[in-house]
Amino acid sequence: MRSERPKPLHRLCGQPMVTYVLDALAELPVDRVVVVVGHRSEAVTKALVDRASTSSRLEFVEQSPQRGTGDAVAVALTGLPLEDEDGDVVVLPGDTPLLRPPTLAALVRHHRSTGAGATVLTAQVADPAGYGRVIRRPDGLVTRIVEDLDATGDERAVTEVSTSIYCFRRSLLAPSLRRLSPKNAQGEYYLTDVIGVLSAAGYPVQTVTVDDPMETAGVNDRAQLAVAEAELRDRINERWMRRGVTMWDPERTYIDASVTLRPDVTLLPGVVLRGACDVGHGAELGPDSMLVDTTVGAGAQVRHSVCVDAVIGSGAQVGPFAYLGPGAVVDDGATVPPFTSLPLRQGA
Repeated sequence: MRSERPKPLHRLCGQPMVTYVLDALAELPVDRVVVVVGHRSEAVTKALVDRASTSSRLEFVEQSPQRGTGDAVAVALTGLPLEDEDGDVVVLPGDTPLLRPPTLAALVRHHRSTGAGATVLTAQVADPAGYGRVIRRPDGLVTRIVEDLDATGDERAVTEVSTSIYCFRRSLLAPSLRRLSPKNAQGEYYLTDVIGVLSAAGYPVQTVTVDDPMETAGVNDRAQLAVAEAELRDRINERWMRRGVTMWDPERTYIDASVTLRPDVTLLPGVVLRGACDVGHGAELGPDSMLVDTTVGAGAQVRHSVCVDAVIGSGAQVGPFAYLGPGAVVDDGATVPPFTSLPLRQGA
């Protein structure tokens, strides 16, 4: 259990962090998604409902008061139909935006193929401070997970940690949650304690170790947020380059997840694309240009300029050092000269 609460509305590459966590479910046959909300619950609910791709199967339940991760999962089960008793429940924390869908799918496949009562996604890390340690018997079977604050010196030396990502057999989860106690350093109901309950009852607990621990890194402060955003930005840039977009310097190119680029777009160093930008085939942007919620036509060029909620026609040329404000429209083939501020329509 990490020392600070996740912050699901922090934005990474233009989207709330929690949306990336839900995207990790993409390769699973999910019947229903239950989101446990607490702090800023209305804002979290709105942010997720606004995403049409997931809102049709989302349920929201509120954890009040917030008494730990075990209590959060108990609250979440109230949003799942009782007739799903034979199914499995995947539990994800809201602060792991780098988790990849194939990793989560592999966890569920292993869980089902082994008939486990629970399967934990674990990681081997050089510095396990702050994470729950995975404790095994001499034969390798998992017996429990101990939180950092409750661990002994020997247990703190263990480098295999829980990522707080689980797959549980639904029929075993609710009875196990009822056996939890808040008698620990934080006075909370730990979800990690369910592993000990299942193991003591004779139900096998399996693990899958993630290949890249960065996938399961939590975001609890601004420094970790910057690290996660840099990783997501690299993924976004690589995806667009493989689809035919040219980037002169990917490390100096910033693209929100909501941006759409056509093939043969060229992005020069220092380009920032935010919001719902849509850039047409063969357009060239930069260097050092920022576009926000702007549409760019095929073959257009934008140099050293800022464009906000504007429309730039095909073959148009903007800048250098131009500003297109909200509502600005540049016709096909038109030119916006250097040092021009254009909030109104520009004719050809």
